[in-house]
Amino acid sequence: TLSDEAFTAIFDTVNDIKKVNLDPNSDIVLKSAVNMYGPNITEADVDTFYGALSVEGDTTPISYGLNSRLVKNNGTIEEEVYKIGGKYSAQLEKVVANLEKAVEVAENPAQADALKLLIEYYRTGDLKVWDAYNIAWLAATEGDIDYINGFIEVYNDPKGYRGSYETVVQIKDFDMSAKMSVLAENAQWFEDNSPLREEHKKKEVKGVSYKVVNVASEAGDASPSTPIGVNLPNADWIRAAHGSKSVSLGNIVLAYGKAGGSGVTEEFSASPEIAARIKEHGTLASKLHTALHEVVGHASGQLEKGVGTPKETLKSYASTLEEGRADLLGLYYLMDTKLIDLGLMPSLEVGKAAYDNYLQSGLMVQLRRLEIGNDVEEAHMRNRQWITKWVLEKGAADTVCAVVKKEDKTYVEIYDYDKLRVLFGELLKEVQRIKSQGDFNAGQALVENYGVKVDQVLHQEVLDRSAKFESAPYGGFINPRLSLVTDEAGEVTDVKVEYLKNFTDQMLEYAKKYSN
Repeated sequence: TLSDEAFTAIFDTVNDIKKVNLDPNSDIVLKSAVNMYGPNITEADVDTFYGALSVEGDTTPISYGLNSRLVKNNGTIEEEVYKIGGKYSAQLEKVVANLEKAVEVAENPAQADALKLLIEYYRTGDLKVWDAYNIAWLAATEGDIDYINGFIEVYNDPKGYRGSYETVVQIKDFDMSAKMSVLAENAQWFEDNSPLREEHKKKEVKGVSYKVVNVASEAGDASPSTPIGVNLPNADWIRAAHGSKSVSLGNIVLAYGKAGGSGVTEEFSASPEIAARIKEHGTLASKLHTALHEVVGHASGQLEKGVGTPKETLKSYASTLEEGRADLLGLYYLMDTKLIDLGLMPSLEVGKAAYDNYLQSGLMVQLRRLEIGNDVEEAHMRNRQWITKWVLEKGAADTVCAVVKKEDKTYVEIYDYDKLRVLFGELLKEVQRIKSQGDFNAGQALVENYGVKVDQVLHQEVLDRSAKFESAPYGGFINPRLSLVTDEAGEVTDVKVEYLKNFTDQMLEYAKKYSN
């Protein structure tokens, strides 16, 4: 049997039909299906509650709402804080019990200190402790093992306050980390030579670290659909004062590359030469774009004095604008000979492959993920579309790039890669201005005009052309099961890596072992 509540949640076509509803003409809190707000909380309630907490001129604002659920009891709005003794106490007690074991086997004092602060945060729910933890975690750069743990990314909250729980345990890839650390070492050069306005550039890029890692296990918001790169922490003031940590999830990137196949590239490339270039250079282009996005992109730029945090100023558009800003900085530098000088790529053919692939995806290939008639909702998909459509529009008059028809099929054709780079730079400059000045109207116009609506005829064409491919438009991953191997004396000699047969078996095992 299926309860009425569960049946309604799954099949009702009127209420809670979207996880995150970003329609600017509706109440995005009431119309979103996420469980981050009580059923009677409105968007106006959220604005009023957090507006009262905001302190004008605060240069170190805490991340209000990151670890709580907002509810209304007898007309009073209050937070149910995620902590031991509060919301999700039973689950967090188990998290803390395992973190305490981790402290005992920490690789160094800095790693142990950060873990202790994370434990204190889960015990108290104090967001000032969360900030202190992030600063300590940033400083813990030595060691072979690192992790991500907390209520972090706010994509699932239509208002951009609440973090979804995620955790990643990762092991450093020593060879690739050594090769790619050159990006972090040159972060100031990239900042100084970017097309941003001078007043929006950081005079001193602090504490940027970069590692390529192999994921050992993921949970929460990071599983089964995982990021390929991460740059944390998210608080702009911590980035400015203390820096950021960037990681590329190397084995995830490799697996995506192996799973995709070349059929989609060949189908949507405007010529065999373009398809061949993407096939030859696409893997490196993707790795470099991810690295530039995380290391240089998210770490770049600064807010003007007195401007509030992006979630306050740009509201529901903050996430897609930030992801687009980081993408644009990566795209801008992928056609720069500096990457050749640094030994990161052999020629600008890598950059050209990245440009071809990005515009193909932004205009067409990513539409495989949508049902016909749907708007683009997800932040990263939106940013790929608004970037692509903006440069196609601006580049048409000067024959930089264009949408073309060949034998009744649609393609993107790039005629001048250097001029396209200039367009990416112009858009980057404008998006940074929007963030730095908190220009909501300009941000809204950019996203709504270019990033949301889909050409239905083109969408149907993409679905028809994609029907022959076996590879799914989304990928998910099964975690390895790790078990210790010991000798006769009980000493650990190895770690055995096994995989269950399928995702269903994994989730049933998790339910049996870990559910509350």
